[in-house]
Amino acid sequence: MQSRLYYKCKANYTINTEGEKLKTKIKQLRKERKLSQEELALEVGTTRQTITSIEVGKYTASLVLAYKIAHYFGLTIEEVFEFTDVEEE
Repeated sequence: MQSRLYYKCKANYTINTEGEKLKTKIKQLRKERKLSQEELALEVGTTRQTITSIEVGKYTASLVLAYKIAHYFGLTIEEVFEFTDVEEE
């Protein structure tokens, strides 16, 4: 049986509609560890498609999913996701 956190992370990402791409180091971190998108997705409780979309900037990870990805790599969210070009609302 999956936890509620699993389902929240699986479905809770947002479409990036402003045309901005949130830069991440996920692909680089995966490659360094010889980890596939599918393997990372299973580890953090999401789908391969979500990992792909986050890597190419099509979707922005929820805070919970961003935390799980960063935690998996032993890093902080700020070390995995670059926020310098993101405008505050």
